[in-house]
Amino acid sequence: MCRGFRRPTPALIVACVALFAALSGTVYAAARIDLRAIKRGSLPGNRVKPKSLPGNRVKPSSLPGNRLKTGTLAGAKLIPRSVDGSRVDAATLDQVPSAAHAEVADSAGDAETALNAVSAITAETINGYGAGCRTGTRPFAGACWQTASSEAAVTAPAAAESCAAQGGELPDALTLAAFSRQAGIALDDGDEWTGDLTNFTGTNLFAVVTVSSLAAIKTALSTEPRKYRCVIPLVG
Repeated sequence: MCRGFRRPTPALIVACVALFAALSGTVYAAARIDLRAIKRGSLPGNRVKPKSLPGNRVKPSSLPGNRLKTGTLAGAKLIPRSVDGSRVDAATLDQVPSAAHAEVADSAGDAETALNAVSAITAETINGYGAGCRTGTRPFAGACWQTASSEAAVTAPAAAESCAAQGGELPDALTLAAFSRQAGIALDDGDEWTGDLTNFTGTNLFAVVTVSSLAAIKTALSTEPRKYRCVIPLVG
């Protein structure tokens, strides 16, 4: 035996109408409420849909750096000194202007040094000074050495004075001995003066080291006559 359809009671009708009204209001609110209708500070961050909130709606200092997507924040938007070097990719930085100038300056300095070195080999003057060995001399040990001994034999002080007048000096003993072994060089048979002194016995009484034609090291009183040769600076 089937039962007949029961007519809804007034209370059920009122309840259904209230439920419909409540659901309709929620749908309306979801469709009609935008960000401008939300009270500031009333919505927690975890209720915001990703990419739905523009940056100008975020309170300064309220968002930590680890919540930002890489590449989304331009350098012009950063507070000065808010990012240290450990957070910067060096490969993304352009060359500092002063560093570029320094690099060019270093290159120019190297080029000038190399050019000066090459030019010094063939130049007749360096910074206004004469360069190269004079006639009758040859380069040896960084200077110009006279290839022949003096014509006259003189005392050691006179020999030193003569070399000074030519812009040079008497050679030291060991270097003169080495020079005597160069091709085409022959020291005087009577030995030659050097600039090395020894055996002081009193005022103006001393001996001077000499070098023989066989490159032997000897001594002689400064007042005795000997021939000599001078060593002239390469630039003078």
